[in-house]
Amino acid sequence: MKAVVTVTGKDKVGIIAMASRECARFGANIIDISQTVIREYFAMIMLVELENLNCDFSSFATAMKEAGEENGVDIRVMHEDIFNTMHQI
Repeated sequence: MKAVVTVTGKDKVGIIAMASRECARFGANIIDISQTVIREYFAMIMLVELENLNCDFSSFATAMKEAGEENGVDIRVMHEDIFNTMHQI
């Protein structure tokens, strides 16, 4: 199973480190990453593997959102099933 993690907000030092540290803390392996800075705004998309997740998906998504809030960015986690379902419509 995979998930897409998005991180957006005002650019500052340490955003990538924080997001990757949180993924590692829960056993989510980052398998692809893309990030950019547009003027002063940061945007990142990560594809993470959930096979070794050490909690349920909902807890992971909530913890990532909370970590983002603590660090002044917005983090959203979307299970790959959302994208697979959208493709079938």
